[in-house]
Amino acid sequence: MRAPTAFLLFAAAGLSCAQAQSGGYGREPSLLVHGNYCGLGNRSPLPPIDALDAACARHDACTPAGGLPSRLCNLRLFQRADLIARDPRQPDDVRAAAGFIAFGATVLPFAPEPPVVAVAPPWDGPYPHRQARFAY
Repeated sequence: MRAPTAFLLFAAAGLSCAQAQSGGYGREPSLLVHGNYCGLGNRSPLPPIDALDAACARHDACTPAGGLPSRLCNLRLFQRADLIARDPRQPDDVRAAAGFIAFGATVLPFAPEPPVVAVAPPWDGPYPHRQARFAY
C-alpha cells in the first residue's frame, strides 16, 4: 500500500522539531507527534517523557534557531529512533511513534555542509619528494 506523496511531505514537515519553538506553557504547539519534543515545535521547559522524546530533544538542541539541522544531527535522530522502534521492551505505541520519527528523520532537510578541502602545507622540509597527508 502506497502512501500519497503529499502525506509524506506533510509528515516530514511535521517532524522538523526546531522550526517553531513554543514560548512556554501558554502556547501549545499544534503538531507534536510524541511527548514534549517530537514534532513541529516543543514544550521546552518540560522534561522529555521517555527515550524517544529525549532523542527528539537532542535533535532540537543541535538545530540552530530559525535554521536547518546538520546532516549528522538528522542521522543521530534516525539512529536513536530506529533503535527504540526495534526494542521489544518498549510499548507498542512508542515503537510505532519511533518508527515514524526514524522514517521522518531520513527525509528531513538539512543544512548544506561546507566542502572539505585538502591542502598541502607550505613546507619545503628536507624531504620535498614525500607527499604530505594533511587535511584541514
